[in-house]
Amino acid sequence: MNILILGATGRVGSHIFTLALQDGHHVTVLVRTPEKIQHINQNLTILQGNVLNKEDITRAVQGNDVVISALNTDGTTTLSDSMPLIIEAMYNEGIQRIITVGTAGILQSEHSPNLLRYQSSESKRRSTRAAEEHHQVYRLLKQSTLKWTIVCPTALQNGGDSRNYRVKQNILPEGGIVISVQDTAEFTYSQIQAADFINSRVGIAY
Repeated sequence: MNILILGATGRVGSHIFTLALQDGHHVTVLVRTPEKIQHINQNLTILQGNVLNKEDITRAVQGNDVVISALNTDGTTTLSDSMPLIIEAMYNEGIQRIITVGTAGILQSEHSPNLLRYQSSESKRRSTRAAEEHHQVYRLLKQSTLKWTIVCPTALQNGGDSRNYRVKQNILPEGGIVISVQDTAEFTYSQIQAADFINSRVGIAY
């Protein structure tokens, strides 16, 4: 399978990147700083560019079967500004499947079902900026005709690859507080072969 990974140098993205190469997939990454990619692999294509540049996104998407985005918010509007470019490029290339890493803040609130978690008392974060960015991506994907899945981890921590996590469609597993970067990456990566959560968000936690 040919996989485009955006955010491949980030915490979650770097683990997804490693898993895909280990399984023998052809991986394309679009990065601003190619020197951050230390791997040398015949199945790896490294493109230098920016997700906010339409030409760079168009070039990166070509020839791939699936797009995985693990882009960070970084206090900017990169997520919401890049997603329309990604969606358009996927339409033009005839690619249907996209998997993104979001945040538990955009899952539905269990106590206030008409609200998302970041809009309700369930969220303990003072700033909602990151959640608002992920919410905009969710809106854009929901309005598209793509086959999308948004993996929504709760608080990310470094830890082992236990694969002993819980997932739930559109809401956070009850009592879920933390999830490791590695397990988030493993579940996100597994969705390239799965169809259980097409066009939905998935809460993931221990």
